[in-house]
Amino acid sequence: MKLNFKGEDPMDKNRHDRHGGPYDRGSADSYYGRGHNPHYYEGGTGTSAKIEQKDMTPDQISEYSAGYERNEEIGSYKDWGDD
Repeated sequence: MKLNFKGEDPMDKNRHDRHGGPYDRGSADSYYGRGHNPHYYEGGTGTSAKIEQKDMTPDQISEYSAGYERNEEIGSYKDWGDD
């Protein structure tokens, strides 16, 4: 098994694909330029309870950070049309 970004398994799509999960929220925060603020939603984004950093496990915070850092690494940011 090949591991990449911080030892994660690139084939483990479930942890990355769940809308509202820690990885998803990290990548979205980076994409929209919101800054690093670990959180996730129990279900879908905005349609379920928001879990703040103080209530997250170290693994969940790491997942959020992996999503955030991955998006920073690839440089995919929202074009706000300000040019």
